[in-house]
Amino acid sequence: MKQLLQFVSSTSINLTSFAVFRKHLNATILVCSTVKAMGSKRSLSNSSKPISSFVEGKKDVELKGLEANPGSKKHVVEEDDVNTYSVEIERLRNDPTIVETMTVQELRKTLKRFRVPAKGRKDDLLSALKSFMDSSVCGEQDSHIRVEQGLLISADNTSVEVEAKRVLNEDHVENVNETSEIFELNQGKKRLKQSESERKTVKVATKKKISPKSNGDADFKPSRAKRKVSSDVVSIVMESGEISTATIQTEPWTVLAHKKPQKGWIAYNPKTMRPPRLDKDSKFVKILSWNVNGLRALLKSEGFSALQLAQREDFDILCLQETKLQEKDIEEIKQRLIDGYDNSFWTCSISKLGYSGTAIISRIKPLSVRYGLGISDHDSEGRLVTAEFDTFYLICGYIPNSGDGLKRLSYRVTQWDPSLSNYLKELEKSKPVILTGDLNCAHEEIDIYNPAGNKRSAGFTDEERKSFATNFLSRGFVDTFRRQHPGVIGYTYWGYRHGGRKNNRGWRLDYFLVSESIADKVHDSYILPDVNGSDHCPIGLIVKF
Repeated sequence: MKQLLQFVSSTSINLTSFAVFRKHLNATILVCSTVKAMGSKRSLSNSSKPISSFVEGKKDVELKGLEANPGSKKHVVEEDDVNTYSVEIERLRNDPTIVETMTVQELRKTLKRFRVPAKGRKDDLLSALKSFMDSSVCGEQDSHIRVEQGLLISADNTSVEVEAKRVLNEDHVENVNETSEIFELNQGKKRLKQSESERKTVKVATKKKISPKSNGDADFKPSRAKRKVSSDVVSIVMESGEISTATIQTEPWTVLAHKKPQKGWIAYNPKTMRPPRLDKDSKFVKILSWNVNGLRALLKSEGFSALQLAQREDFDILCLQETKLQEKDIEEIKQRLIDGYDNSFWTCSISKLGYSGTAIISRIKPLSVRYGLGISDHDSEGRLVTAEFDTFYLICGYIPNSGDGLKRLSYRVTQWDPSLSNYLKELEKSKPVILTGDLNCAHEEIDIYNPAGNKRSAGFTDEERKSFATNFLSRGFVDTFRRQHPGVIGYTYWGYRHGGRKNNRGWRLDYFLVSESIADKVHDSYILPDVNGSDHCPIGLIVKF
């Protein structure tokens, strides 16, 4: 090999002949340039001026390529290591029960063996392992591994923030500028260097069009039957009219991110998909709902200002879930409410302190308020607040998660969901009903980035999805966002692992369900994906009365 490299180093060859030469190399090099953007932080503000955006400043985005420098560490992917991983992954893929029955310790050990971060609860670990197996291709499928900081990272973890992806495919090189120096092989070292000032265009004909709109998996995974991995490294030129890299960095929700998107599906963009504002003379109510994943932590966050949110959205009512407050915290929190929102109603978990919790904060005084379902077996976790207004009932709910190992699945679908459904129908006898909150169910495949990999994950089991349809949709309650946007992918929850939010790999777990009698009065059902501070984002509803 050393002699062969010396021969190439001393011989001037063009890229086409180099492609032929590289067929004899045993190792395949895959190089990609990744864009890493640091999310901006918003400072707390007491200004009374309304703002148009929460994003006040962006740090410079730096493009980093993988280069072999004299002073850099050597990054080597051993063929034996890849084969070992392939065998282990194939074993797990062939027998899914092995994964399902793993303990937390076994899951962490397995993930660390694959160089995948192993943090979080059991369901997080299961999801991470399943996602890794989905993105890993064994046997006849080509295994794409990029080397970064000495770690093996699966293609599934590659950010969509890729300015120019590199693809291996020697069979489809059509035109190469022979005078361009793209590769350098010096004194027995394999070295690939990209020059920003001398970057050239290489035209590529592939079986599958590669677009920056695609997610990382689609970009790096070739067709199993058609495409073969070769040793040529070529750059893909972004076509005009595609989403710019800057947009992907600052507005990742505008990128269509789904493992198996159907024809006609598009990504949700609140800038272009929301209807015109109603005039001031119109009679309407504007409701926001948000799972804050700990209210005290949110209020301390440097990236959040309640005043800014209220000024920007000008909501009438705010519904909160997963406040994680205790009864002793309520009065202190009430003292910190923004002027004008004088009516607030809180319920906390008493069976497990610092857990669950819901609230309704309103500048409209309700006629009455009640807590829970009126069933002792369901009312110890602070999951429901109901406010009665002149023309409707508003229910803020945080539906129980089926939990690790789906240990609460049976309780969820056989007790809680039917009880909540009956409660809503009883209220509906006197007034229309609006149910909002984290309902902990992605109802359809369009509502989750990776449906196939989460069939037995809490929130997307067949049992939960069937229960959602049976107890709510089939009983006359309308999913307002899906009615307004039938073919639109809009997520409301992104796990903290694997950069879910920056890659727009999420779930739609938060809803506004309304009685059929007022469904036509809904002016807008929308998502605010740019609001940070939680693993969920706020959702909104505007109803005309």
